[in-house]
Amino acid sequence: MRIARWRHDGRLGEGFVVGDAVVRFPRDLSVADVLAAGLAEVPVLAAEVDSAASVPLADVELLAPLVPASVRDFVAFEEHVEGVTASIDGASHVVDEWYEFPTFYFTNPHSVIATGAEVRPPKTERLDFELEVGAVIGGVAGSDGRDLSPADAAGHIFGYTIFNDWSARDIQGREMKVRLGPAKGKDFATTLGPWIVTADEFAGLVDDEGFLPIVMEVLVNGERIGHDLLSNMGWPFGDLVAYASRDARVVPGDVLGSGTAGNGGCLAELWGRAGELTPPPLTEGDEVVMRVEGIGEIRNVVGPARHVPDILPARPRPRVRERD
Repeated sequence: MRIARWRHDGRLGEGFVVGDAVVRFPRDLSVADVLAAGLAEVPVLAAEVDSAASVPLADVELLAPLVPASVRDFVAFEEHVEGVTASIDGASHVVDEWYEFPTFYFTNPHSVIATGAEVRPPKTERLDFELEVGAVIGGVAGSDGRDLSPADAAGHIFGYTIFNDWSARDIQGREMKVRLGPAKGKDFATTLGPWIVTADEFAGLVDDEGFLPIVMEVLVNGERIGHDLLSNMGWPFGDLVAYASRDARVVPGDVLGSGTAGNGGCLAELWGRAGELTPPPLTEGDEVVMRVEGIGEIRNVVGPARHVPDILPARPRPRVRERD
């Protein structure tokens, strides 16, 4: 099943995408309600919908398919790390620590945008995209989502969506020199969409190790820049969810990004391999389209940079220890 949120005639709608139409959940349920109920409840809800009340998909404005409880973004593709380190350090290298555990950072759930939305970046000379798939967590009866094994964690995956982690690489590089971040280099926009496809739709494709070999691709202004298989992740999604749950909880509505695909999943990887800014950074008016097999397509156009108030540099302090 496909699950979406949309706006039609000024009203918010939440429900199923069935063929070329959308239909609201029964009982005025929301996507958040359905995620909390868990994947096992989806067939029950689908049987209750009023198909006569469906609306053509072409007549609605798709919104981000959920309001995330949190967004964790992993870095699970070795090839991506190789290319990006070359763009930063001038030499390709994957640190030993990358292989030990699937590393992630928290990004901004309040900056999630939908397919079709204009991206308003900060003032940047190196605007980039990142081609990813996001796993959406759902409820599981009898589990609080804490300290999960990889096998149990895979059962908490409700479905998948396309995930574009927009990045201002010059800002990201500057702030990470302080040994924190990424922060403002990332949190201005993350596209999720066009909908959530429930995990059972992919059951026949998952291999014996839990990897999902579906095709991912990204195009800029109609030119394919990169493509990869999701199964080139260093860990399957069940492992990512399990790691996220260590000494913590994963809860319905959490989104876990796969990290950026290799083979041109972002421009920074290609810059590192080429030793120059080729292809060029994104600029106003560029259209970025991402397609993932079995999920669909998202597209966004880059808009003008936002104008923000200045903040002064740090002021020198006397480091006195007592108040006058």
